[in-house]
Amino acid sequence: MSAHRSPYQERIIKNYYQNRDSIGIQKAQEAVTELYLSQGKKRETVWKRLCSHLEKAGLSAEQIEHLREKDDPALVAEAIGKLA
Repeated sequence: MSAHRSPYQERIIKNYYQNRDSIGIQKAQEAVTELYLSQGKKRETVWKRLCSHLEKAGLSAEQIEHLREKDDPALVAEAIGKLA
């Protein structure tokens, strides 16, 4: 089944994939802010989202797991700073 897209839609999709790492970094930065303020179950939810964004930003699975084990927003912010 072929999708019929307008040139405008094609350009939006192309730009998204070209800027995926930048989008991931921005979303991860936003999630770090939430991580500083969250506790309990909300914190686990934020970590799930944050891991996804960090993966899209280019962090390896080992680095993400290390950050999650430490559960320190300052370390996450520092790692994101190195990516940007």
